[in-house]
Amino acid sequence: MKNKALMILGTASDVGKSILCTGLCRVFKQDGYKVSPFKSQNMALNSYITNNGKEIGRSQGIQAEAAGVEANEYMNPILLKPSGEMNSQVVLLGKPLSNMSAREYRAQFLTNAREIVQIAINHNKQNNDIMVMEGAGSPVEINLKDKDIVNMKAAEMADAPVILVSDIDRGGVFASIVGTLTLLNEEERARVKGLVINKFRGDVSLLKPGLDWIEQYTQKPVLGVIPYVRDLDIDAEDSVVLDSTKHGYGEYASVQIAVMHLPLISNFTDIDSLKKEPDCNVYFVSNLGQFGSPDIVVIPGSKNTLADMNFLNKTGLAQRIKAFANSGGTVIGICGGYQMLGEKIIDSKAIESALNQVNGIGLLAVTTIFEQHKVTTRTKAVLPANTLPYIKQDITIDGYEIHMGKSNLLKNDCLLLVTERAGQKVQDTDGAISNDGKIFGTYFHGIFDNGLLRRSLINNIRKNKGLAELTEPIYDHIEAREKAFNRLAEHFRSHLNMEKIYEILDLQ
Repeated sequence: MKNKALMILGTASDVGKSILCTGLCRVFKQDGYKVSPFKSQNMALNSYITNNGKEIGRSQGIQAEAAGVEANEYMNPILLKPSGEMNSQVVLLGKPLSNMSAREYRAQFLTNAREIVQIAINHNKQNNDIMVMEGAGSPVEINLKDKDIVNMKAAEMADAPVILVSDIDRGGVFASIVGTLTLLNEEERARVKGLVINKFRGDVSLLKPGLDWIEQYTQKPVLGVIPYVRDLDIDAEDSVVLDSTKHGYGEYASVQIAVMHLPLISNFTDIDSLKKEPDCNVYFVSNLGQFGSPDIVVIPGSKNTLADMNFLNKTGLAQRIKAFANSGGTVIGICGGYQMLGEKIIDSKAIESALNQVNGIGLLAVTTIFEQHKVTTRTKAVLPANTLPYIKQDITIDGYEIHMGKSNLLKNDCLLLVTERAGQKVQDTDGAISNDGKIFGTYFHGIFDNGLLRRSLINNIRKNKGLAELTEPIYDHIEAREKAFNRLAEHFRSHLNMEKIYEILDLQ
């Protein structure tokens, strides 16, 4: 019964492939199977660090959590991290390989990529009962099919049946299904064993004539119509969600948090836990007109720190942030945002950017120099009591690091005392902090997931505004994510024909 694979393909991008894979990973886990997620090639700036320090797409890392297994580099052997127009850093089996243009990648890399993908597929199939595979975009992009490694070719390499997912919310669902199947060749079409219609709103009985027609026309069963599901505590991978989702309690909330929406923003999920604080509003800023009257400004991570620093300078946001800080505002930088808070960012070897050097905002006495070595590690640290004026006890911080720059403190004190990297005990420091504690930067992604630190920060702002401190239970992101996985599994069990899916997998 072992070594089965199931491929989830979509009629387009953002039809719900990732969330369907996540839910199926949890369903199969609940049913007693050892499950591995898989996506051969992923393009994302929101990445995930495995326990052994490898970098993969965040969707596969989260799917591994849903499956209850430890994430590894074979779950996403190729990760592309865009660093500018038509250029990406290629991460191979969890480690950076090189920066390539789209043309170089296609001409020089993809020729041999199938061998790497096959190795990863074999590893996952040999070590698991079921491999849940996720495609990318559409499987019928005619200009890309000859060198496909992520859609139908990957399904063929894994000998996986395919479920085709389409999004009814955007309209044209039946045309998109028929068009996709028409553009597949006969062998590929035969591999498609069922259809799923996602993001449905309304009375499903009104859809029945269409379902009957599509089954008759395509000779493929509809395995389910999935109602639109809201407010899942599951990390998003694509920053496009920042333009389309609600981020807190709205403009009338007592605490306003402005997050810089950098062109190459990365690991933007760092601020997700802030959205869960009561009476807080998190909003994204890409120009001066959106800056508003924040209580806290957050500069998140960036895949190209120098280019994004230039963006802040050109838009006038750097000057506005500095003025905000000089007037007593709280400013926090994470990873690339930490580097931008410093005095200089130097990339003389053009590791990340064609720019050799840019001036930072100058709020911390820090200089960052880019090096070839990329730090990718799970990390633990301690925020000592009184390092921040509102922290009265030592706080243990769990997080992860992804960066190529090394920041040198010129005179500011460090923020954190690092105790563990990649499971090894260390004695090191991280980050920098201003004398009054209102400005700090850190390389720790996930720092706001610490509930005590997050709540203390918010309550300090409230106290300074003459407001009562929050006393509601502190949001626990790990507990919330587990509940979300189970909720998603139950949702899919209610609306998918799981008996038919097990039949497709030959696991009746």
